[in-house]
Amino acid sequence: MNGLPEAPTVSQATIWFTRHPDGLSSEEPLRLKQLLDRCPELAYTAAHVQEFAKIMDRLDGTRRLPGWIDRAEDAELPMIRAFARNLRNDLDAVIRGLTSPFNSGIVEGCVTDLKSIKRRMAGRAGFPLLRKRVLLVAASRRAPKVTKSTDP
Repeated sequence: MNGLPEAPTVSQATIWFTRHPDGLSSEEPLRLKQLLDRCPELAYTAAHVQEFAKIMDRLDGTRRLPGWIDRAEDAELPMIRAFARNLRNDLDAVIRGLTSPFNSGIVEGCVTDLKSIKRRMAGRAGFPLLRKRVLLVAASRRAPKVTKSTDP
């Protein structure tokens, strides 16, 4: 109608901001650029978010995080300032988390599975059924074992 592309949903824009650039489809970077060109405040926010994402992606917290926090604390955006202030309050733990190749992702996935099973059952069955469901979910999440064939 007026030559402008359709405005993205909040969910779409959030995905464009937070997803790794390699994970965007071919037209999404262009749509993100068009959106940021029309809204300087959003571009300012996106710059902070993307810089923080690079620090996380590269496990580069020791060197780059303190500078990012300094810039974010001077930002005009209250939520970015508050986030930076909270990072600074627990800086040692945050840096350890951003520099370590280890994480608790697998454990968190198991906890999520357990909570989901517990909610679905909600006191309707006893421990034996709960145990079976937990074991079935755990088995379905396990990577299949690759074995050598003994056939000639």
